[in-house]
Amino acid sequence: MSSATPTSGISPVRRLSLAGVLRLRRPSEIWFKPALSSVAAVAPPNLLLLALGRLDLAMYTMAGSLCALYAHNRPYAARARTLAWVVLGMLGGLAVALVTASLTRNAVVLVTVGALLAAVQKALCDATRVGPPGNVVLTFISSAALFIPQTLGQVPGHLALATAAGVWAWLVGMAPAPVRPHGPERRATAQALNAAAAYAASHRTGEDHAPARAAGYAAVQAAWQTLLALPSTGARATTRHALERLVVRAEVALAAPADADPERLRAWAHALRGGGRVPRTGDAPGDRDELLGVDAELAARPAPLWQRLGPLAPIAARTALGCALAGYASLALGVGRPYWALVTAAALYQANLTLTWSRAVQRVVGNLAGVLLFAAIAPLAHLGQALLVLCCLALNFGAEALITRNYWLGSVCVTPMALLVTEFAGYQAPGDLMTERAVDTVVGALVGFLAAVVVTNRRAGNRVEEAVTAADRARERAARLLAEPAPAPGALEAARRGLAAALTDLRATADGAAGEWWGRALPQERVVLAERSGHRTLAEAVRRQAARPDRDAGTRTEDVRP
Repeated sequence: MSSATPTSGISPVRRLSLAGVLRLRRPSEIWFKPALSSVAAVAPPNLLLLALGRLDLAMYTMAGSLCALYAHNRPYAARARTLAWVVLGMLGGLAVALVTASLTRNAVVLVTVGALLAAVQKALCDATRVGPPGNVVLTFISSAALFIPQTLGQVPGHLALATAAGVWAWLVGMAPAPVRPHGPERRATAQALNAAAAYAASHRTGEDHAPARAAGYAAVQAAWQTLLALPSTGARATTRHALERLVVRAEVALAAPADADPERLRAWAHALRGGGRVPRTGDAPGDRDELLGVDAELAARPAPLWQRLGPLAPIAARTALGCALAGYASLALGVGRPYWALVTAAALYQANLTLTWSRAVQRVVGNLAGVLLFAAIAPLAHLGQALLVLCCLALNFGAEALITRNYWLGSVCVTPMALLVTEFAGYQAPGDLMTERAVDTVVGALVGFLAAVVVTNRRAGNRVEEAVTAADRARERAARLLAEPAPAPGALEAARRGLAAALTDLRATADGAAGEWWGRALPQERVVLAERSGHRTLAEAVRRQAARPDRDAGTRTEDVRP
């Protein structure tokens, strides 16, 4: 292997493939939860407005109701906080939009404000990892509100409707807590165990196991983030500690797949699916050190928000420029609802240009198919406002149920739902709505993608360099502890977990940077070497722990009720 480490130059243009862009995946294991939550959150306010004869106000209640789509993968204590922030963020964007709409009807100003709001929403959602659905729902609400005629006197009442619906959405999101209080953390642990089992099985068959290894470490990191969000004391801590030991077993399997039993890992994962006892892992050498390593991780604070926002500046700039240009182009074509083009552009922007291209194709295909579905549904919905509301609820359920299969499939339901919502204030000519939506979809996707090409993420190469350096340092720390005859309690496990996190971040950063155009050539050899040496060190740490006697049989995991 050459010792050269490329650090400069321009990477070549990467081919934008259509292969696999529209391929359907297996549905999410909890696809029905956001689907049912969205219906439960949207239906009561809309039906109440229907009974009062004020369905024209449904846009404001839907702003709050759609917050129920968020945070389904988080433990309930963390979910309560996240949903509260989502509701506040939605209200903030809606307030800016309504006040702006009450002060001016200049379409250029409205598009500009919408683009800036979209950029802020994108950056904040990515930095805080709020999603799915991320910023798209918030941008849809704020952009649509910009083009609803307002007066300043109406704004407080409209915000009050959104707030009431947001509180109801919060209650809907928290409703399962009394029934399955440990459901989210059990699911996250089961996913980590299954991912580790898949990697161990692929390692034995001789298949290309690099993707399975990356998926395994990502699932384990997600499980740790879920568990570390739980209280460390009190009644729930007992279950948390039992789940922690299972995640540790998944980590051990990833670091030493040849010694892992995939069927045992899958059996543990299966036992977590229901409401039974948390399975015991059996005698595990070094359990005390492992959980001391967890305690060390608990003491680590996340990076401040402003530091997490810094690397997202290119994505935010893409969003602002793409949304603004898409809206201006729609205005130039005489389309009456430029916010459709703006939202289309906002929905495109992913971690890199290659993923943005894939999302653009999915968005166009899904929206155009959705326009055709609207043509079939509109005659039924126009028979009465009650049918209009019911059609919207059915499409709302379908969108959330299908979107995990592929984004375009969910868009097939989202598009007619958005078109029907515009008719809450009065029926419109279906042909005009369909034409405008199709034009805005194509314009938004084309202009939005061109903006992504223009605004390159030149920091991606620097971030890969930083990730390689962090992985090397984490490996060196673990190696130093391995060289000691008796490292401090928990120190080796904390170092091993830190190395695993650094390698996961390195892989995610390298994959993200590889999808960018016209950036610095990436240090591919350094990435490969850092990953190889890091995983060797992880395996050695596992063997070291396994070779130690069980110093405290009392740390065995007991059966724990959910």
